[in-house]
Amino acid sequence: MFKDERFKSVSANDLKRDIIAGITVGIVAMPLGMAFAIASGVKPEYGLYTTIIAGFLVALFGGSKFQIAGPTGAFIPILLAIVLEHGYENLLIAGFLAGIMLIIMGIFKLGKLIKYIPRSVTIGFTSGIAVIIFSGQIGNFLGLEELEKKQYFHENMIQIAQNISTINWYSILTALIGLVVIIFIPKLFPRVPVLLAALLLPTVIAVLFYPTQVATIGTVFGGIPQSLPGLHFPNITWEKIVVLLQPAFVIAMLGGIESLLSAVVSDGMTGTRHHSNRELIGQGIANIVTPLFGGIPATGAIARTATNIKSGAVSPYSGIFQSIFVLITLLLFAPYASSIPLASMAPILMVVAYNMSEYKSFTHILKLRSSDSLVLVTTFLLTVFVNLTVAVQIGLLLAMVSFIKRMSEVLQVRRVIPDMMKETTNDRNFESLTSVCPQLSFYTIAGPLFFGAADKFESIITRSINKRPTALILKMKHVSTLDATGAANLDSLVTDFNNIGGITIISEANDDVLEMLQISGLYDKIGAENIFKRSEDAVNYGLQLIQVSKCSICAKEKRNTCKAFRESSDLLEVTEGIKYPNR
Repeated sequence: MFKDERFKSVSANDLKRDIIAGITVGIVAMPLGMAFAIASGVKPEYGLYTTIIAGFLVALFGGSKFQIAGPTGAFIPILLAIVLEHGYENLLIAGFLAGIMLIIMGIFKLGKLIKYIPRSVTIGFTSGIAVIIFSGQIGNFLGLEELEKKQYFHENMIQIAQNISTINWYSILTALIGLVVIIFIPKLFPRVPVLLAALLLPTVIAVLFYPTQVATIGTVFGGIPQSLPGLHFPNITWEKIVVLLQPAFVIAMLGGIESLLSAVVSDGMTGTRHHSNRELIGQGIANIVTPLFGGIPATGAIARTATNIKSGAVSPYSGIFQSIFVLITLLLFAPYASSIPLASMAPILMVVAYNMSEYKSFTHILKLRSSDSLVLVTTFLLTVFVNLTVAVQIGLLLAMVSFIKRMSEVLQVRRVIPDMMKETTNDRNFESLTSVCPQLSFYTIAGPLFFGAADKFESIITRSINKRPTALILKMKHVSTLDATGAANLDSLVTDFNNIGGITIISEANDDVLEMLQISGLYDKIGAENIFKRSEDAVNYGLQLIQVSKCSICAKEKRNTCKAFRESSDLLEVTEGIKYPNR
């Protein structure tokens, strides 16, 4: 397993740097792991177990040299909803299923597809998650009593309003101390691990001056065990799989998105390149194993990965050392964690929520007042007021509809007419007659001919068919794709034109379009003799089909050949029946 290229050429000096980076990240990861676990509705030690096991396995099997994995804020709403509705044991099953899904995604090389999820969707649900995390800490910040965690945002807000009279001023003082530390320590003492300081300083003050006045990990959760739990396989049944499949899929998608985003950020900071599918497999392995030891779902953490890089990490060993450091700390100092006030964790999570809200990007997309703005707001509101599962589904659906609409507008159908040689004649009626050749219609098609644009394509060309030309030439050089609906509409067009005695000619179609014509049977219906690689050949062939004697232009001059195309020096593209925004 250590033949992985990510572990190659690691010197003793590199290992020293990785140890320092691992310890630094471990110091950051411990308070976050406990805080995320509590916010997700489970005991704080489960966040530490996740930090240890998932961090180790992703470093070992992942696709990024610097990825640090563990519990993240993005998971809080979906994990809390699962815990409240199905219980902690079923959360473990959902995480296990999500791990299997991530491995499948990696095996089928879906890593690069995740990046195509629209930014309006990711910003929408990320900002919604930030609101949920922030609002979820109001109770701990104020020290409110008798609060019950509810599944929906408005229910939790009602709970806070109903219990506002139970404010604990000691809790507020504790939280404010932590908040001041987070704001000013990085400015005054940049080398000090700010999150650890924001956890320890309020704890020390609370223990010394008002030890019984605030809720702590010990009073609420009974303290943290001084060991890792034993291996325990959850009781998985088919009924549970059916119920948990949807939330597990959301965990897998969210985990895949965040881990790959983190890997991309890592690449940008270091100039390296991650292996997206291997990263998904590594995340999958971590999420399969972690629940067996009581851990919650994990993914790549952008902030911790960035801290790892800034701390001088050289290889994935830094992630392994981080896990070892957190494990040693758990074994040695777990009893002391019982004294940590919950109020000291509130500002940490609130700041995390603020940092992950991406309010600048949210405001920017909102100001666009486009379909992206609608997708953003819809995804955001559904995340906050319904749940993340519905928000992602509806957000992606709206984004798809918006994309289809925009792509349909990209399709351009342009009529080509002869640029007539001007004659020294005063007969203006003749000039108007020669502006269009009634026997031959030539159209240039540009853009994707798919289900969203097929109807527009057919309706525009049909106008020409109604004038009953002899030949219809379709230049398809710039048709990027032809799907089944586009082929069906083209088939209908060819059939109708054939029924009135016309001949359809195709020119300059690419290999993909030709393959679709063959698969759909259109190639044989049009006829190989009517398909050309060059438009010039298609025009010359079309001219041979023209009946000059029946032409309203050439017949008037008693010509034997087509005046319009024989004397034309070049072709002029003009628009018929459609506006082109690019022109």
